[in-house]
Amino acid sequence: MYEIDSKLMRLEDQNERIKVALIGVGQMGKDIVAQIDGMAGIEIAAAVDLNHEVCVGALEKTRRMNRTFVTEDIGEAEREHRNGNVIVTTDFRIAARLKSVQVVIDATGSPEMGARISLECVNNKKHIVMMNVECDVTIGPILRRLAENAGIVYSLTAGDEPGSIIEVYRFAKALGFKVIACGKGKNNPLDIYATPDQWAQRAKEREMSPKMLVEFVDGSKTMVEMCAVSNATGLGIDKRGMHGPRCNIKDLSRVFSRVDQGGILEKEGVVDYAIGDINPGVFVIVTTDNQRIKDGLIQRDMGNGPNYLLLRPYHLCSIETPLTAAQAVIYGESTAHPGNRLVSECITIAKKDMRSGQVLDGIGEYCYRASIESAEIAKNGRMLPVGLAKGTVLKRDVAKDEIITYDMVNLNEDSVLVQLRRLQDQTM
Repeated sequence: MYEIDSKLMRLEDQNERIKVALIGVGQMGKDIVAQIDGMAGIEIAAAVDLNHEVCVGALEKTRRMNRTFVTEDIGEAEREHRNGNVIVTTDFRIAARLKSVQVVIDATGSPEMGARISLECVNNKKHIVMMNVECDVTIGPILRRLAENAGIVYSLTAGDEPGSIIEVYRFAKALGFKVIACGKGKNNPLDIYATPDQWAQRAKEREMSPKMLVEFVDGSKTMVEMCAVSNATGLGIDKRGMHGPRCNIKDLSRVFSRVDQGGILEKEGVVDYAIGDINPGVFVIVTTDNQRIKDGLIQRDMGNGPNYLLLRPYHLCSIETPLTAAQAVIYGESTAHPGNRLVSECITIAKKDMRSGQVLDGIGEYCYRASIESAEIAKNGRMLPVGLAKGTVLKRDVAKDEIITYDMVNLNEDSVLVQLRRLQDQTM
């Protein structure tokens, strides 16, 4: 993103701005609205949520985007946007079809909505910023392929851990370092059986939905995020669920080394996470065989090796997302995106005993949690991707801690997500 600041300023000086449609104006969406309001060369053209008032309330707090027009009609939306209004709607299709919109940000968190939004973007040639990592780990490869075929960018977002990790990973790979491990610091206590009831008060204090908080606490979010990193980099995992050791920054390069070097890894080139003072940072552990470079790293206080820590000590979540939108439009590049096929899979593990006929709820709720597994092992075991679990119906009893497989559930056959996943499995 070289000179992105000056390029955005140049657009502003020319009285031009990148036009963004934001779908999902929750906690993250409100941050995006506020951040874009303070930036040059970019603006919100349309905001979508289930509730008009949520969008209007967020937009009216800004300095330059407080003229809003509520509509569910594309003709009205086109006319009123030309008149200088920000369009507010409950219909994501209007946002994706608005002629002036160049890039759509999916901040819904719903894999099914992510699939529908992405197809609409492909059909209307709008760049896709996928904050919806749960969707990406389920059907990211086919969405990226469809986007490329349409001549648009499909991208994970800057600021979220996957985007921040891959920023450092690309830096390391460009310099020719060998990557031993990529990871993040986990910032919430780990309770794999957490439920929204238990965390409702803490969620209220943090102005989060209990479901969102539980997705972090039960480890599902970490599994999803590192699965996205795996699929974008080609790095695998050392074990199901990763190691997740308790360690601090000063110990990272030692802990994330091979067992024969005093570390925890059976193999190199993996994704993982750590619980300690790393949060809110992300890290990449690298090595080199070049003695000159080793000497230079020692001189620059990077340690004695054999592994070295590259640390990004922050990630700003949705506050950085506008940079990905701008990068897609200005450079035609992604912050991060999956490869041609899945390397890792997020599988579904029961949080409790369940009976046949149970309808499964969503990630971060009561029925299940996510864990990361090799895509090959998951495929051979017919393990149900966690992104497909919501709304499925159990065909038999399932025990607590049991892996839920395709054979145990009836899928929602009307789901666009399910249909795209099948196509991905058959063709990629």
